Amino acid sequence: MHGAGEMITFIDLNVYSVIFLFLVGFIGGLVSGFIGSGGAFVLTPGMMSLGVPGPVAVASNMCHKFPKALVGSIKRYRYGQVDIKLGVIMGLFAEIGVQLGIKVQTTILERWGQAGSNLYVSLAFVVVLLTVGSFVMRDAMRLARNGGAGGSSNRLAQRLQAIELWPMITFKRAGVRISMWFLIPVALATGMLAATIAVGGFIGVPGLMYVIGVTSIVASASELVIAFVMGLGGTLIWAYYGMVDIRLTLIILGGSLFGVQLGAIGTTYVKEYMIKMVMAIIMLIVAVSRFLAMPKYLNKLSLTNFADTTVSLLSQTSFGIMVVALLIGAGIILASMFKARRLESGA
Repeated sequence: MHGAGEMITFIDLNVYSVIFLFLVGFIGGLVSGFIGSGGAFVLTPGMMSLGVPGPVAVASNMCHKFPKALVGSIKRYRYGQVDIKLGVIMGLFAEIGVQLGIKVQTTILERWGQAGSNLYVSLAFVVVLLTVGSFVMRDAMRLARNGGAGGSSNRLAQRLQAIELWPMITFKRAGVRISMWFLIPVALATGMLAATIAVGGFIGVPGLMYVIGVTSIVASASELVIAFVMGLGGTLIWAYYGMVDIRLTLIILGGSLFGVQLGAIGTTYVKEYMIKMVMAIIMLIVAVSRFLAMPKYLNKLSLTNFADTTVSLLSQTSFGIMVVALLIGAGIILASMFKARRLESGA
């Protein structure tokens, strides 16, 4: 079973990479605290741009996520935002998705080695980030036009809730009654994605909102429970394959625990469309960054033969863009917090 372990190397850490990882963790936390979930989408590419292999980045990321999700969900449960039943049921099905996703990862790794795996993770990132990013951006712009008013039109969710398919489950906290058969695909997709790029929340939160019809507050809070259930199981399997680099996990956890506190404060001051806008902007920039990293892996698999200079230029650009995305995100969040604070004290 440890067959996949031979080809995977953990990176050497120096002062720079430790500081970089800590900052990536901090900004990941900031973004997570601010948009509820999915700060991890900055972490995996952040680690990969330092040369951490795809599966190790995903595994170490998943490992840092579940303690954080636990802390977060307890906090939000106290605010009465978590639907535990929804979180646990979704979490268990998501766990099956995680198993499938990890199977795919290890198969690719055994067949095409590290470059194949990195390419797969990057491709998944580009596709998911572009799709979700543009969707969220459209939503944010619509909200901004309506001056932040107007709930999301949830026709799909209303139609699905109207379908009586045994077993029907009622979620009191979320105020939703829906057939279990509609929960399963959302949960499976969340889990598969989590095992592929370490971000299940990307499908989880929009899935809960647009497919199942939960409000965005309950969706992002309950997703933390799903992330905990999923992350715990996923980490154990990844660790069994020897893919968790505990050093990366701890550095990132350190940074992100700081960030999460700050980001969570930020949400109380900022309009919802701002939150979505930030999320979309970061997603789209990160997508470009991962896209530029792909020639390197394509070359290694000898699918293309770009000149070495071109590849290293693209890799550096990719890294630069990644850093810019992080700084822009952190900047917008912190700036909007200070602005809101000033308005509040001035009022």
